[in-house]
Amino acid sequence: MINVFTIAIILMLGVKFFADFVAEMINLAALNREVPNEFRDVFDGKEYQKSQEYTVATTKLRLVEATISFAALLIFWFAGGFNWLDSYVRELNFISVFTGLLYIGILWAATFLFSLPFRAYGTFAIEERFGLNRTSLKTFAADLAKNFLLSVLIGGVVLGAVLWFFEFGGSYAWFGAWVVTSIIMIFLLFIAPRFLMPIFYKFTPLENGELKIAIYALADKLKFPLSGIFVIDGSRRSAKSNAFFAGFGKHKRIALFDTLIAGQTIPELVAVLAHEIGHYKKKHSLLGLVEQIARFGLMFWFFSLIAGNQEFFAAFRMEQISVYAGLVLFLISYGLVEEVLSVIGNVISRHHEREADRYAVDATKRPQDLIDGLKKLAKNNLSNLEPHPFYAFLNYSHPPLSERFRKIREYAGKKFS
Repeated sequence: MINVFTIAIILMLGVKFFADFVAEMINLAALNREVPNEFRDVFDGKEYQKSQEYTVATTKLRLVEATISFAALLIFWFAGGFNWLDSYVRELNFISVFTGLLYIGILWAATFLFSLPFRAYGTFAIEERFGLNRTSLKTFAADLAKNFLLSVLIGGVVLGAVLWFFEFGGSYAWFGAWVVTSIIMIFLLFIAPRFLMPIFYKFTPLENGELKIAIYALADKLKFPLSGIFVIDGSRRSAKSNAFFAGFGKHKRIALFDTLIAGQTIPELVAVLAHEIGHYKKKHSLLGLVEQIARFGLMFWFFSLIAGNQEFFAAFRMEQISVYAGLVLFLISYGLVEEVLSVIGNVISRHHEREADRYAVDATKRPQDLIDGLKKLAKNNLSNLEPHPFYAFLNYSHPPLSERFRKIREYAGKKFS
């Protein structure tokens, strides 16, 4: 049955798909064959060409996956797939919450398997071709299995609570689901560094030496209490680099990928970590958590408005109304709203990144160390140095590097002149 909801949802999905597709194509067209002047001290012509080719390869993979996924969704939808699966799980005569978990679990597992060839190709074809992949088939399979099991266990608990509230919580069900989801989210942030991430990575305390002394000196200077500095065996999976801190209160820890330590000088590492500490000092992590919680609240409230709407279910060719199917169909329909919220979130995130850059300049008084460290990160990760502004606006949580460097120099010039 085609109704107003059908037309509206297809239009929203189409707008999202078209906007993403156009942004990707514009970004490809904007690729520059010449090394930007800003990066000539780090990239030679061959290395820069490699980063451009990597951008082309990963973009094409995303476009193919997005197109096939969009087509598969429409085929499944108009072939009555959502209703057929609903009829199947109802025949098993479980209680409603377990029926819902099975329905959503089957769809999620199908999506997981659908994306698997693209993930494998990205890792063992593209990443391998550009010298970034260090993941063995055994590690890849083990990571998939761990991800699957954790998603089932954690996702099952969260989803079960959400379904229960919308089944039995009455008019304020959305609020109960929001509160429980928020509590679980905060709890996971506390336990992830100590119990979840070590399932995938080996955390080794940083050895005594000049780097450890420099990091503790920075942390002491900035009154940033640390419970430890750890090295992650990122090189077992990828040549890419990263660093982050995790935890709250007196349990904050810094984690450095071994590939980052190998590719950066100590002053550059200190500057990059000063940037990360800046996020904490400026309460960006807390603000990000609040933003995410607010987005969940908005999503649950919107869902409560249409959870029992017969026309909405009819748009997906559903014969019966249920909370679990309604949640799936709503999340599909909510994609454009989520896209808009993500763009707004990226605008805020880019502002936070500039604040953290300024904090790092104030903390170290060495802006060039931060710039040099970020350049090496970009080189090591084969980053696109000058993305198209429209693409960056939609997708980048960090400002493009050329813009970051210009802002850092402007700030340092005013601060130390």
